[in-house]
Amino acid sequence: MKNLIFIITIGFFLLSACSEEELDLAPVSNANAADFYKTAKDFNQAVLATYDILQSRSQYGHFFIFFMESRSDNADVEDIIKGVGDEGNIDLFREIPTSPILNNTWISCYAGIQRCNTVLDRIDNITMDEKERAIRKGEVKFIRALTYFNLVRIWGDVPLVTKEFTNINESYDLGRTPVNEVYTLIIKDLQEAAEALPLTFPKTEVGRATKGTALTLLGKVYLTRKNYQEAVNTLRQVITSGTYTLLPNYADVFDINKENGAESIFEIQFLKGGLGEGGIHSRLTAPLGNSTLTGGVGNGIGDNLPTANLLAQFDSTDTRLPVTIGRLPDKRLHTNKYLDKPFQLNDDGRNVIVLRYADVILLLAEALNELGYIAGGEAFTLLNQIRTRAKAKTYTATDLPDQATFRLAMEKERRLELALENHRWFDLLRTGRALEVMNQYPETRTVRTVKAYQLVFPIPQSQVDVNPGKMTQNPGY
Repeated sequence: MKNLIFIITIGFFLLSACSEEELDLAPVSNANAADFYKTAKDFNQAVLATYDILQSRSQYGHFFIFFMESRSDNADVEDIIKGVGDEGNIDLFREIPTSPILNNTWISCYAGIQRCNTVLDRIDNITMDEKERAIRKGEVKFIRALTYFNLVRIWGDVPLVTKEFTNINESYDLGRTPVNEVYTLIIKDLQEAAEALPLTFPKTEVGRATKGTALTLLGKVYLTRKNYQEAVNTLRQVITSGTYTLLPNYADVFDINKENGAESIFEIQFLKGGLGEGGIHSRLTAPLGNSTLTGGVGNGIGDNLPTANLLAQFDSTDTRLPVTIGRLPDKRLHTNKYLDKPFQLNDDGRNVIVLRYADVILLLAEALNELGYIAGGEAFTLLNQIRTRAKAKTYTATDLPDQATFRLAMEKERRLELALENHRWFDLLRTGRALEVMNQYPETRTVRTVKAYQLVFPIPQSQVDVNPGKMTQNPGY
C-alpha cells in the first residue's frame, strides 16, 4: 500500500523565501516562518518537507539519472542533442559549467540541506516528547547525510553548511570545504541517526528513514572511504537485525503493487492521482516518442535507456534480465524497472529505490574481500546468495582464485543486480575503475576520451559568479 505521508507537504512554503530557480548557494528561510515552529506537529510537517525535496526533478525525480547512470556504461540519453544538449553532454563527458542541470541540482540539494538545518536548529526550542524529538532529528540527519554524500561524489569539495541561514549574505562567506571534512559530518550524522531511529515505523508511516536505513548508508560511506572493517561491522548490524530479507523472486522487488517490501530499505515515495506527488520515471525510461510503455499517457523521453553493453553482460538464463531490460519491435532497448501507467501526464506512482537489502549483501561481500581474500569464504557465500536468486551459476574459488578476480566479479554482480538504479557511476568511482572502464566502453555515437578531471563535475558557473574568490572551479573546466 502506497504511503500517504508526503501528500500533506504539497505547497509547503514556510521553509524558504525563494524558489529553486532564485537560489544561489543555499535557500534563505522565511522570517515569517518563525511563528510556525511551535509544536511537534509543526516539526513533523517540517521533517516531511525534507523528504519531499528528494522527489525534486533536480534530484531523484529526474536529474540524478544523468549523474549516476547515463554518465556510466549502463545507460544512454537517446537524443544527445535534445534541447540545448545538457542531457547528452553529461552522457558524453562534454558538460559545461553553465549547464542548467548542474545548477538546478546544486540548488535543490542545498535547499534540502537548508530544510534539514532549519529543523535541527529549532527543534530543541519547543516542548515535545523526547523520543519523538530524537527520531525527528535522526530523520533529517540521515537526509542531510544522504544529500552531502551525493554532493561530494558529484563535485568533490563542496560548501559545508551546518546551520540555518536567515540572511543570504551569510552564504557569501562560504567557500568549498575539503572532502575529508564533509565526510566527517556525513559519518557523524549517520552514526547519530542510527542511534536515534527505530528499526521500523508503523505501516501508515512507511517511507521514513529507519535505523537500518542509516546503517546501510553508513556502511556504504565507510566502504567508499576504504574503512573496510567499519564497513563490515556496520553492514553486519543491518543483516543481523532481521528487519530485511532477500525476496525469493527478483521481479517482486520492482512490482509496483509490492513497493516498500521486505527487501526495501529506503525508497523515494511517489504517488499518482493528481495530487502533485507523482513522478515521471515511466516516461523518462521509455524510448523517444513511444507511448505504449506509458499506457498511452504521454510519450517516452528516452533519458535513461540501457546500453547494448549492459545487455551483453547478462546470461540468457539470468532472471534479472527481463525485469531490467526490454526491447521494442523496432529493436530499441528500454528500462523495465520503472514502468507504470501514469494517472495523467507526468504523474506516475513508481517509487525510486535508493537502498535495498541486496545492496547490503553485496557491499558486505566487497568489504570482506578487501580485508582479505578467503577462498570459498563468507564473501563467496554472500555473492552466491545474490546469484542463486537470479538463477545464475554460483562461483567457486576455482572461478575466482584471488582477490583481484573476486573484485571484478563483485563489480559485475553489482552492475547486474542494481542496473539502472543510480549506483553504477558511483561504484566505478569507489573502486577507482571509472577511467579504465569508460575508456574501454565502445561508445558508437561519438569519439571521446575520459580524463581524470572528469571524475568530478564542474561547479555550476552561477555559484562561482555569485561568490568570486571563495567558490573555485574544479580544474579542467
